[in-house]
Amino acid sequence: MLFLPYLSSAFVPTDTMPSFLRAVSQNHPITPIIETVRGLLTGTRSATAAGWRRRGQAGCWWSSFTFATWLYRGRTRS
Repeated sequence: MLFLPYLSSAFVPTDTMPSFLRAVSQNHPITPIIETVRGLLTGTRSATAAGWRRRGQAGCWWSSFTFATWLYRGRTRS
């Protein structure tokens, strides 16, 4: 788990990575968060991109929560 952030774009932009690592980094779950924060701090990203990313993260959270609740209720029934 400690090594996973190193595969994202947290330390270097994905444009400077080799092609095999770029594919992994662009699909990494931390990369959109890092790019949004970096863009908001430097003023290069629009607010709509940040909003779409937040909505996507909320959707992933909600679907994971719903699935986990469904599994828990199914396993605790007698």
